[in-house]
Amino acid sequence: MPRFSVIVPAYQVQAYLHECLESVLSQSYTDLELIAVDDCSPDACGAVIDEFAARDPRVRAVHLPRNTGLGRARNAGTERATGDYLVFLDGDDTLAPGALLAIADRLEETGDPDVLVYDYARTYWSGEAVRNRIAAQLAERGPAPFRLVDRPGLLDLLMVAWNKAYRREFVERAGFAFPPGYYEDTPWTYPVLMTAESIATLDRVCVHYRQRRAGGILRTVSERHFDVFDQYDRVFAYLDEHPGLEHWRPVLFRRMVDHLVTVYTRRDRLPRGTHAAFLRRARSHCRRHYAPGAPVPARARVHHTLVRFGLHRTYRALRLASALRRGAARLIGRTASALRSAALLLHYRLQRLLPLRADRAVFTARADGGGPAALESAFHAVAPHIRTTWAAPPDHPGRAERPRTAPPGPPRLVPGTAAYWTALARSAYLVSDTGLDPRLVKREGQVVVRTQRGTPLGHTGLDLLERPAAARDTDFARLLEDVDRWDYVVTANRHSTLAWERAYPGRYTTLEYGQPRTDPLHTATAADVAGLREALGVPEGAVAILYAPAHRDYRRTQRPPLDPERVVRRLGPRFVVLARTRPPHGTPPAGGSGRVLDVSAHPDVASLCLASDVLVTDYSPLMFDYAGLDRPIVLCADDWEAYEAARGTYVDVRAFPPGAVADGEEELIDLFATGHWRGSHSARRRAAFRARFCPYDDGRAAERVVRRVVLGQAGLPPVVPPHERRPVPAAGAASGPPPLATVPAQQRPGGPLTVTDRF
Repeated sequence: MPRFSVIVPAYQVQAYLHECLESVLSQSYTDLELIAVDDCSPDACGAVIDEFAARDPRVRAVHLPRNTGLGRARNAGTERATGDYLVFLDGDDTLAPGALLAIADRLEETGDPDVLVYDYARTYWSGEAVRNRIAAQLAERGPAPFRLVDRPGLLDLLMVAWNKAYRREFVERAGFAFPPGYYEDTPWTYPVLMTAESIATLDRVCVHYRQRRAGGILRTVSERHFDVFDQYDRVFAYLDEHPGLEHWRPVLFRRMVDHLVTVYTRRDRLPRGTHAAFLRRARSHCRRHYAPGAPVPARARVHHTLVRFGLHRTYRALRLASALRRGAARLIGRTASALRSAALLLHYRLQRLLPLRADRAVFTARADGGGPAALESAFHAVAPHIRTTWAAPPDHPGRAERPRTAPPGPPRLVPGTAAYWTALARSAYLVSDTGLDPRLVKREGQVVVRTQRGTPLGHTGLDLLERPAAARDTDFARLLEDVDRWDYVVTANRHSTLAWERAYPGRYTTLEYGQPRTDPLHTATAADVAGLREALGVPEGAVAILYAPAHRDYRRTQRPPLDPERVVRRLGPRFVVLARTRPPHGTPPAGGSGRVLDVSAHPDVASLCLASDVLVTDYSPLMFDYAGLDRPIVLCADDWEAYEAARGTYVDVRAFPPGAVADGEEELIDLFATGHWRGSHSARRRAAFRARFCPYDDGRAAERVVRRVVLGQAGLPPVVPPHERRPVPAAGAASGPPPLATVPAQQRPGGPLTVTDRF
């Protein structure tokens, strides 16, 4: 008897069925049977199912003699199921990697409940994935399992069959079955949840719900959408047969009206000329099943009233008035925006006629503040007479906290405001690690300082002219206009200087002083590290792996090459992964064991570096910053050729790695299991890498820049040699061997470094 019976009905999904079935059979949890039901599909679905059944004994092919619809196809699969739990999956959707293992673990944790509810993400043809908006209802808080009365918010979730696992004995004992017609999930899901004696939740994306460009069956204009009335009749008939569930009637009535409003208002549902008939039938249903008591949100009350009373003409009149109001508002808004832009432009021109303020500096940066944030701190420490401010949207997390000893500065400037244009027109210093506003006119006497966002590994700037996959929509003409504004460019090493001056040719002066963004890595203390780890939720004594893969230009979707959940499962409870695997505003990853912490949106990369014990990456330039900490770095990638072909690289890190190298997940796990990730060979590689790429990163790079640019000093603070630096040690791996750079050459494993040790 398998643990899971995965039931996949298939009808006209031949383009997606292979991916669907493969997502089930490739699960790391293999105790399953896959029942694929060909609902007499006129395309090749039946042949695809037979091919899978021929190659994998876990697949059971079912061919129905005639088309019966989704609900009855599921019933056919349920009748043949032998697993402990039933899992439904539509033929154009897929299971997320590791989903069945996570479901199995959660079932065991909660004592095999009747129903387990898990999460899903909508995946679009463009590659975008959006997680369920109300995933908070699935938070694993409080005792589990529970009954629906303890968590009624579960009824707010999408009422579908495929986001749950059902204990087969419970389904058979209660006699649940799917009815025919559209919206067949409705009279299945509500009775199942209300009847279940034990329910549990799993806060993890287990299903990728495909949003087809042409729309699914429910987004097809058809009179079959009137089936929704019959389905709710079945729901309320079930309540009539089970008096103990009568207290759910007001909630179900409100949900029914919500559903009827959706069907009525969506343009891809009802045929032209049937809306009035739909509302008349809706009025009849609302009178028949009326059960007040469930609160209706304020925004939905008008819709509820119009549908309940069948006011079709009133609804159309209100809809027309609303469309006219929106059109007028858009016209007024565009006019006001044009007038405002003209006024701001005039304001900016007038401000440029006024004298520069030699004591003002404006900073702009990307998400984590980076070099500009470090330079602002140095401004306050070395040149306190300069007043600084940041130009960033209100929700931008980039600005570092202002030092306590610094004088209070002006508030953050919001781009597009009068204060913003005043600052750009009159500030003597402009510091940025990203493109300046293209409308900026640099004045004589203004000084523009550009900091890099790390040491370049992949091609950048004009070197991308021959790399269209990586360049995408880069405007090279605008890029060169921006370069012409620069006075100083701060670089970390000779490699960066050569690459930057070739990729961004201009008349600027290069300041090869080190990477200001790495200064916090060299000034932090052990107490700082402990506080950061506690704030992130890293258990005391755990080895924290910072996993930061690079962006793949040749891929539309950016799924991480490694599965962090699988890695920590294999390595054991001592390891924790800090996963920085998605854009800051991307879709949150699926939940899991609790030992994979999603830090993708964390605003400060330096804090993540300090809190971790080892960096695992592939081609991310973060490795150059991290090398300054003298902590282990592991490279793990199996697509070097593809990355190099799409982006191009300045350094072959396979030939000159910063530490141990793994070709895939299995080798990575082996490196950690054997301890080679921080062995003497890895330490020698790291020392050579650090000497080449971190020659000036001693914590005073920003100070050197400010002294040169602002104070005009020629004699700058001397650079501390790499072997004399003492960066704060890691916390979780403190019991391991000391970093190589802190050990005298005569005592290092294998003796002093040689040329061959570097490759």
